[in-house]
Amino acid sequence: MRIQLTQRAEADELLGRSPLALLVGMLLDQQVPMERAFTGPHTISERLGHDLTAEEIASYDPDAFAALLARKPAVHRYPKAMAARIQQLAAHLVAEYDGRAELIWADAADGDELLKRLRALPGFGEQKARIFVALLGKRLGVRPPGWREAAGAYGEEDSYRSVADVVDADSLAKVRAFKQAAKQAAKAE
Repeated sequence: MRIQLTQRAEADELLGRSPLALLVGMLLDQQVPMERAFTGPHTISERLGHDLTAEEIASYDPDAFAALLARKPAVHRYPKAMAARIQQLAAHLVAEYDGRAELIWADAADGDELLKRLRALPGFGEQKARIFVALLGKRLGVRPPGWREAAGAYGEEDSYRSVADVVDADSLAKVRAFKQAAKQAAKAE
């Protein structure tokens, strides 16, 4: 299955072939448009001159890594904080998964175990973990038993709630409209 989250071919191609890039994009997906968040791993890779590796990111000088993310155009609106979170995520992957992001889901016995592993990642709370379970199931075919239940509402078929439902510009617009409506409803309360 093809990833098409950024609407930029080279950035989407990286997300489709690099589990680490996909995880970093999900980590960056807060307080910026999702296309910008998921383009972040490609921007970082371009600045490094090669694909991301957890080992390199984890061992990178923190100030230098923050400067890399802050270089114009900045990878995120909070480059220093997000650089630290990316390095924490990378260090966790090195310590727990031999630096290989795909090992998080490769042998998950069921959706609950997958969700538990994702929630344990630095920067991944309950909602982000559930969205990522849905993204794995809907876009990458990672479907351990109970994955839809673990994803909650994000796992529903034919919904447009999150990045897990983006397959093209039209579905991106539907997800954006859903999020806008949810924000309006929350403000009304």
